[in-house]
Amino acid sequence: QVQLVESGGGLVQAGGSLRLSCAASGVIFSTYTVSWYRQAPEKQRELVATSTSGGSTNYADSVKGRFTISRDNAKNTVYLQMNSLKPEDTAVYYCSAFQRPRTYWGQGTQVTVSS
Repeated sequence: QVQLVESGGGLVQAGGSLRLSCAASGVIFSTYTVSWYRQAPEKQRELVATSTSGGSTNYADSVKGRFTISRDNAKNTVYLQMNSLKPEDTAVYYCSAFQRPRTYWGQGTQVTVSS
């Protein structure tokens, strides 16, 4: 049974930092593309950052230079370091693990940035 569990969300002031973690079980993380998505109220879920099994990373333009995705394959964990947070970063953040044809999702963690 595959399970992804996010943690690290919370309330932070604008300009602050948070580090999200996503711990996986039931998969060999190193062979998966892992991503962070977010969904703000009344908005569609959007891709924030991706880390491929080959080591490439990609970011949404809105978070480039502020967020960093990293992974510890030995711990089956992916991280999202978020710096210089803005109120518009407020959302539920989800991690996903993709290996064709399946995508697995975590339950999400709330990030709230106050102005």
